[in-house]
Amino acid sequence: MAILLFRNGVLAHTKTYNNDTLASTSIMDVMRTHYASDITPEMNGDLVTVAGWIHEMRDLGGIYFLVLRDRSGFMQITMVKKKTDPALFDSARRLSRESVILIEGIVKEEEKAPNGYEIIPQTLNVLAESDSPLPMDITGKVGADIDTRLDSRFMDLRQRRSLAIFVIRHHVLQAVRNFLESEGFLEIHTPKVVAAATEGGTALFPITYFNREAFLNQSPQLYKQIMMAAGFDRVYEIGAIFRAEEHDTLRHLNEATSIDIEASFVDQFDVMDILERLIHEVYVHVSHSCAPQLRDLGVEPVIPELPFKRLTYDDALDIATQQGYSTEWGEDFGTAVERAIGNAVGEHYFIIDWPTDTKPYYTHPYENDQAYSRSFDLMHPRMELASGSQRIHSYHLLRQRIEACGLDPDGFDFYLKAFRYGMPPHAGWGLGTERLIMTMLHVENIREVVLFPRDRRRLSP
Repeated sequence: MAILLFRNGVLAHTKTYNNDTLASTSIMDVMRTHYASDITPEMNGDLVTVAGWIHEMRDLGGIYFLVLRDRSGFMQITMVKKKTDPALFDSARRLSRESVILIEGIVKEEEKAPNGYEIIPQTLNVLAESDSPLPMDITGKVGADIDTRLDSRFMDLRQRRSLAIFVIRHHVLQAVRNFLESEGFLEIHTPKVVAAATEGGTALFPITYFNREAFLNQSPQLYKQIMMAAGFDRVYEIGAIFRAEEHDTLRHLNEATSIDIEASFVDQFDVMDILERLIHEVYVHVSHSCAPQLRDLGVEPVIPELPFKRLTYDDALDIATQQGYSTEWGEDFGTAVERAIGNAVGEHYFIIDWPTDTKPYYTHPYENDQAYSRSFDLMHPRMELASGSQRIHSYHLLRQRIEACGLDPDGFDFYLKAFRYGMPPHAGWGLGTERLIMTMLHVENIREVVLFPRDRRRLSP
């Protein structure tokens, strides 16, 4: 028997087997060459090799259907009892859902089948048999709560909806990198084990680092500012950050992925421009590159228009008051207030000119009114996405601000040292990857956009 092996629709080579050796052939001898998305009805009559998981089975007596699933989609495998080798037919009927199999068969155009074709198998190899019952149903016929899904995350990720989210996440980060590099940014990687808190406070995960206390980093902030003193001019990082707040909400995690930039010889308005153009580019890229995944999610992202609206902190405070919420001047906005302001604005927007005391010590106050700072938050109507500012570049002012925030400047000596020998004016921001994705895709729970989320209750898997 001759098997034609194709790679992306092109004949790669031919292998010939007799009936005795075919059954014992090593899987390494038979290349897996086609994804479901590679096959088209126009390949009618072609011999293909496919592999994947058994998604569903339908036994109609004389006809048996297997729906095979791989990363790219579904394939219908059709066996007619009178025309199929009896051993192959009986073997297929004994299979369990989610078993992994390899099929070699003939493509047959069939309008009623998914994607307009079916595969008539000539050989079937069971690569891994699945236990039964399954820990959860992935066909969507039986729902599962978020904890059940996360406890068996490997199974949950087999769902088309879950897979679609992470294909889109890949494209989001690809778009971010492409955009920032086109803007002249260099990618860096900063330590995640540090000796000092980035922003002070108690929201830190302490660890024992040999015989010393250390912490998991809250942000790359201090190190990306040091890179400005090093003359790197424009840097970005996409990396993990850790916050020890005991939140238990739909939009907070204790380990998240932050997209950070820092740039020299700019002010806060320059990096706001970079941020809004990046958000716009991400939406455009996902809309153009992820059409199948967006269909799986039933989502059609609305590409935000440029430029984004800009409200001062005082403007936002007035809107909150008009919406019936009372917030003291100088306080941060809580979740309910953010949503009230977001509902009133109805699109992406910036809140600028925050009170200095609401922002970290490295935020530059306005020279003519130090009660306000050169700072901003990027808001989606549902929640905050990013925060940034022009940074203090004066050693003496920075030291004063650290002390004013109740922190010990001696604990920041490695950081302050960089400001003593020529630090240019600079600005930057940090953008939450998960929040960007969940707002774009209308996902309610942030845990759905992280492969293995870490919150106050979940440390495994």
